[in-house]
Amino acid sequence: MIRNVGSPLVRTLLGLAASAVAAAARPQSGELGRIEFPTSGSPAAQEHFLRGTLLLHSFEYSDAAEEFRKAQALEPDFAMAFWGEAMTHNHPLWMEQDRDAARKCLARLAPTREARIAKAPTESERMYLRAVEALYGDGEKPARDRAYAEEMRRLHERFPEDLDAAALYALALLGTCEGKRDVAVYMKAAAVAEGVFAANPRHPGAAHYLIHCYDDPVHAPLGMRAARVYAKIAPAAVHALHMPSHIFVASGLWREAVASNEASWKASVERAERRKLSSGEHSFHALSWLEYSALQLGRWRDARRTLALMAEDAKAGSAHASESLSAMRAAWIVETRRCSADALPESAREPLDAFARGWCALSSGDRAAAEKALAEMRSQEKDGGSGSYDPHRKGTAASVLEKELEARLALSAGDGARAEALARDAASEEDAMTFESGPPAVIKPAHELAGEILLALDRPADARREFETSLSRAPGRSLSLLGLARAASKTGDASAADDAYARLAGNWKEADEDLAELREVRR
Repeated sequence: MIRNVGSPLVRTLLGLAASAVAAAARPQSGELGRIEFPTSGSPAAQEHFLRGTLLLHSFEYSDAAEEFRKAQALEPDFAMAFWGEAMTHNHPLWMEQDRDAARKCLARLAPTREARIAKAPTESERMYLRAVEALYGDGEKPARDRAYAEEMRRLHERFPEDLDAAALYALALLGTCEGKRDVAVYMKAAAVAEGVFAANPRHPGAAHYLIHCYDDPVHAPLGMRAARVYAKIAPAAVHALHMPSHIFVASGLWREAVASNEASWKASVERAERRKLSSGEHSFHALSWLEYSALQLGRWRDARRTLALMAEDAKAGSAHASESLSAMRAAWIVETRRCSADALPESAREPLDAFARGWCALSSGDRAAAEKALAEMRSQEKDGGSGSYDPHRKGTAASVLEKELEARLALSAGDGARAEALARDAASEEDAMTFESGPPAVIKPAHELAGEILLALDRPADARREFETSLSRAPGRSLSLLGLARAASKTGDASAADDAYARLAGNWKEADEDLAELREVRR
């Protein structure tokens, strides 16, 4: 037994052991993908720089910033390490940018733009510095995003062999859309990212950005190859494990979407435990997608467990978890049509909470409570702030949901014409929203509701068109398939009804046995 822990040899052995433990606890760069990004940094600093860039490509921003700061500590004049940390403050597809934090980071390298660029010893590095200076320069964000994309275009064209410049140029193009899906720009970005993916099939940025380019129902087949490999390219990145589900949800592949988000959620919890972080670092994004996908499979018990996990984290004080909980509660109520007291929010602090309470009130025939919930939604929307729901464009989805609740109120009062008019108005408003990947921003898709109202009014042919439109926007969505099957059956189109029921039976192959419609579907 070694007792003299103060000897140089023992201290060395203990240090090596500690380093080995730390290395084992930290995912290796190979588990984040492979890139070649030569810089002027020293080998030790370059190792952290490469790892930081790999994490940056997978939107693991806080971990990436930590790696870039480690590179700075080893080499205080390493300009690209400061470039990298500054880049972690720009989240283009989430419409988030902390310009002040980025400028403070760059100021640590040198006090002025010219001095910072002069710190970069090569032409390509100077071009990277010019690009980040444009991103965080003067002016409004949209203009700066366009200026940054233009700088990245120049860099890409000057150094076409630099795959990271190409990948980041593709992402910069997506960032110029400012949260809207401009198909022409998305396809231009996809063309650039496809070139990177062909040259380096293990480049995490290429696979990642291709998925974002293609994650709508029309283009999803083009993104299937990237979706199938991204999680294998970067299994140590929480976000990389989630991203394939963008393509799976857009394609109605619910089992694959469940597996993807289960892996991402588990990895986020393990990361928080490993790094002793709060539950606020859990991937609520993945958990909400997991719930939605499980609901489409009729696995309501599994979905309910995700709701319980989100409620537990919300109690810990995470604002993000609380917002996600409201959306998940509303989704649970809409998809299952179950309104047990423990699934309802205690109060209507958010529009989605009011919507959920009103939806359930109508299901039980309590029109007064539903009217009260509708009034609360309108009041919250008028006040703004937390009273306006939409992950990216506050207010839009809440307005559609108000019309939907009012439409159901009209139907319950026997005013079918008004119910139909409100539902169609809601559908038109939803159609005008830019497409969002994943679970619908409008918790109850408006065309689906219009179809259900038209079925209730005994107009199955009109209802069928609404369900078909809903499925074009959300392929494989179970309630739209159910509505389509019923509408086709009522019009006498047995072949179309059988096809819709068969597709729904495929969704519900492993559904909970107490689903009310399961016997109808199997029959």
